[in-house]
Parts: sequence; structure tokens; C-alpha cells
Amino acid sequence: MAEYTIREVARKFHMQPSTLRYYEDAGLLTDVGRTETGQRVYRDCHIGQLGSIRCFKDAGMSIEDIKLFFTYEADEAGHIDEIMDLLESRRAAIVEQERLLAEAHAHILRKLHFYGAIRSAAAAGQPRPDWRDFCDVTFKD
Repeated sequence: MAEYTIREVARKFHMQPSTLRYYEDAGLLTDVGRTETGQRVYRDCHIGQLGSIRCFKDAGMSIEDIKLFFTYEADEAGHIDEIMDLLESRRAAIVEQERLLAEAHAHILRKLHFYGAIRSAAAAGQPRPDWRDFCDVTFKD
């Protein structure tokens, strides 16, 4: 069984050692061993758990929801419905975030097109384009 120092784990996950200590204090990382001098010792199970934590954090899950997930996961058979509800709720939130991001992306593309047209018109000595000509433009990447 491999063992890792706090610095090795922090480097592997591109996070600060203080974040690892916080996850331990918050109850997300459990059973972290200690050396005789009190230094933390992480094992492969912690690496797997940190992978899940990072994924859930990147998906916008709160620390409380991540804690709840791990609590449910500890008794998977007894909490399968709660696990599914929690994950489905997060999936729906991600779909909404994707929709909003797509709208923002389309808005940015319209602005780029509009201001690019202004720059081109100015360089060619032509009149400034009217913004209304760009309101209903849709783009495909």
C-alpha cells in the first residue's frame, strides 16, 4: 500500500496543503494516518476519495453535499435513492449552467462580430455599423 505526504498529494491535485487539512477537518477525508512526529500520511484510498471530491467540486457541489454523498455512500444499499436524488439534482444544475453558458457564449460572439465590423469599417473609412444589425445573428463554432 503506497503512502504519500501532504506535499505529494497537494502537488498531485494542484491544491494547497491547507485545502487538504480543511477537507480533513470538514470530515471529507477520514482516517488520515500520522507519523510519530505528527505528519499526515495519505494512502491510495485518500487519493481515490480526493479524485471524487475534486470532480464534485468542479461540478459545483457544496462541501455539505459532498459530505452527504460520502455519508450515503458508506451505506449505499440503504441510501441508493438519496444518492440518485443528489446526483440527479447536480446533473440538472449542470445542464442549466451549460444552457446559460451557451447563451453567454453566443452573446460574446455577437459582440466580437459587431466590434470587428466597427474596426473593419473604421479601417476602410466606412460608416459605423448599426448594432441592431447584429442582434439576431446566431453563430456556430
